[in-house]
Amino acid sequence: MLDIAVKDQSDEVRVRVSEVELVDLVQDMGAWDGAFLVLQRVPDLPDVYVQTCPVGGEWTVEHRAGSPTRHYETRVADLERVADLLIRWSRQEADWDAGVEWQRMDFGPAPEPAPLELSEEDEKSLVEAVRGLLHRGYATRKQAAELAADHLRRDGADPVTAAQAEQLADRLWLERVAEQRTWTGRTDPERLAGAFTALEARGITARENFTCCHSCGQAEIGAEAEPDSRGFVYFHSQSTDHAVAGHGLSLYYGGFDGSEDTTAAIGREVVAALEESGLTVRWNGSPAQAIEVTGLDWRRRLIG
Repeated sequence: MLDIAVKDQSDEVRVRVSEVELVDLVQDMGAWDGAFLVLQRVPDLPDVYVQTCPVGGEWTVEHRAGSPTRHYETRVADLERVADLLIRWSRQEADWDAGVEWQRMDFGPAPEPAPLELSEEDEKSLVEAVRGLLHRGYATRKQAAELAADHLRRDGADPVTAAQAEQLADRLWLERVAEQRTWTGRTDPERLAGAFTALEARGITARENFTCCHSCGQAEIGAEAEPDSRGFVYFHSQSTDHAVAGHGLSLYYGGFDGSEDTTAAIGREVVAALEESGLTVRWNGSPAQAIEVTGLDWRRRLIG
């Protein structure tokens, strides 16, 4: 799999696609003249991406290499060459851009946002809020910037501009990316994701960081189910916060028929899948009791 995320003309995002899947996506884009297929790294890096779109029988390919002043464009005649360029970029080959003529696109100077003018207390609160969001591991760079812009908004006053918010979010994002590059092996959130994937394959709808609370989760999980789903398991964002703080993770589960017997059976399947993934579980077998995943080291890798 390629360490990229791909967004198509409908804004659907696919993460870590194979080379074959990427070629298929490029082929599908041939029917969408003027629409872009956008590739970013996983984890996402500010101002690093490549994109392509068909235009009048040719393909435009653009890439940005770290800043708006390093944005380049070329025209390519055939789809196969486009796919080859994108695959080589995705592999991070040193000479991926060789063999075509690139032109730098001039967007003019990028203005630097003004320094933040916040009290020490407000700046600490802002940084902690954005770091907390990133440590959960589910946010995008855009969502981090939105939180940074909104966190201190009061009575219509915006002490943090959109540009300042983006700059702060990107700085903290890169800080977290550098930290996660030191992680080795499979992390506990990856073990959890593996268990949820296995449960999905067995007809149990499994959702991570789903809704804000238990009430909303119970109300909305049914809409996530496939026609043949037998039951569900999920944890909400408050549970994620508890896991980040080192307090374990509560999982909520049940059967779609509403019976206690089905709920208990789903609970047993969930526990088995978690234990097969190497996680430690506490549950007394009661369908009224949440399943607790204990001893978690919450290091979820950002995607973006």
